[in-house]
Amino acid sequence: MKKAKKTYTEERESMVSTQIKSRGIKDVNVLEAMEKVPRHLFVPENMRKLAYNDEPLPIGNGQTISQPYIVAYMTEVLQLSVEEKVLEVGTGSGYQAAVLAEIAKEVFTVEIIDGLSKNAQEVLQEEGYTNIHFRVGDGSYGWEENAPYDAIMVTAAPSEVPKALQDQLKIGGRMIVPVGDAFQELVLIVREKRKFKKKKLLPVRFVPLVKPH
Repeated sequence: MKKAKKTYTEERESMVSTQIKSRGIKDVNVLEAMEKVPRHLFVPENMRKLAYNDEPLPIGNGQTISQPYIVAYMTEVLQLSVEEKVLEVGTGSGYQAAVLAEIAKEVFTVEIIDGLSKNAQEVLQEEGYTNIHFRVGDGSYGWEENAPYDAIMVTAAPSEVPKALQDQLKIGGRMIVPVGDAFQELVLIVREKRKFKKKKLLPVRFVPLVKPH
């Protein structure tokens, strides 16, 4: 058992140095979080040997855990500080929530698929996270009771940015979201006093943002 744990630690360190640092991620908090969070615990057991590969992996229900670099990149773009409150739309495996929770004060995460949310809660609670709050529901409406948020991260792609999410940002708040259908782009949105400033960052491929049937 100890040997396997050491192997995962070495794989995680290698992932950070070869996939993340080498591509220009510099935020120390992000690098430390990526080095700390045990990614292999967030993938199905039969895929753990692939957990630290440079690729997204299926987690069931037609959903994926994002490529490690994209997790790090999206987290760095938000420029989180330790006193901030973050909304995550799309809990999925819970891995991104763990990375956010290593940096931010509180993470509110919404997932529409009940089974995924339950699995993520089990892993995250077992890992000792007490600053992550869970909700099952349509993430495109955010989580209004706890708004406004310093930052919002959307980990599935809507065809256009949901207005409810923009409205739940603080003045000066940041949101990162993949937008589009066949072609998707990662977009950074910053809320200013009277408007929202949008910046296109890079082409991506995310699963669509699931809507209720």
